[in-house]
Amino acid sequence: MNKIGVIIARFQSPYLHDGHKALIESVRSTHNKIVIVLGISPILGSRRNPLDFPTREKMIKKEFPDLVVLPLSDHPLDSKWSQNLDTMLSSTFVGSKFILYGSRDSFIGYYSGHNETKELPESGQFSSTIIRQQISDKVMDSESFRVGVIYAYSNTYLKVYPTVDIALFRNNKKEILLGRKNIDNKWRLLGGFTDPTDDSYEIAAQRELREECGPVETTPMQYEASLRVNDWRYRREEDKIITTLFSTDYVSGEVKGSDDIAEVKWFTLKELTDMLENKTIAEEHYPQFDVLLKKYK
Repeated sequence: MNKIGVIIARFQSPYLHDGHKALIESVRSTHNKIVIVLGISPILGSRRNPLDFPTREKMIKKEFPDLVVLPLSDHPLDSKWSQNLDTMLSSTFVGSKFILYGSRDSFIGYYSGHNETKELPESGQFSSTIIRQQISDKVMDSESFRVGVIYAYSNTYLKVYPTVDIALFRNNKKEILLGRKNIDNKWRLLGGFTDPTDDSYEIAAQRELREECGPVETTPMQYEASLRVNDWRYRREEDKIITTLFSTDYVSGEVKGSDDIAEVKWFTLKELTDMLENKTIAEEHYPQFDVLLKKYK
């Protein structure tokens, strides 16, 4: 009985490039039956794995309709992933033997199963990563393009965007620094969205504080609360914001509004109460000020 040729790949490309085709043809030249196993990321939609299994399966079968295409979920343990791969193949093709093929950045170094493996040389300088980068900001005027955009956004997990808000105090917490944005001329706590490069929310808070009021020195960040934010940009969206509120004490440095903060100013906690009543505070910051006033006023 001839062995089945099994290609382990991701094929995260909008089309089968010549490297993909050469890989398939190379395996087909020595096997009557070919199986393609596509890796399935645990993340639903990402820059590295933008295409789901059905989309990639249809792409492959359009040009190679005779191929069997199977999904295999990623696993944090290479040994368990290898076991899952072997089990899927042996249960799908009972009594068959297999040769597993890989190419660029292949699975072979992580595989510890029982099947024979073979690494194929690269055919030309083809890279799905480079292709994705080249088309990532290309807008096409077609119904199919627009349908694809809607499909992509509809098939991702609902998101919670993490932000940080910082209560910067001075004079034994009798005064607090607030910032004003030109977009609404309302006063608010300093802060903003966390970045993937931030190692913690505390570091994100320190970064945001310096970006919006200058290189000030403060005491370490102290956690106060986490709160859902009724941000105007997300009120009609299913994705939402949850902020982490920190407090810290001013030590030194000149405070000056920067980034998207037009002006910064110190206020007494007593003034905050009047500002809330007069609605000169940004509405999405009401819950944060409620926490602070209950604790420090």
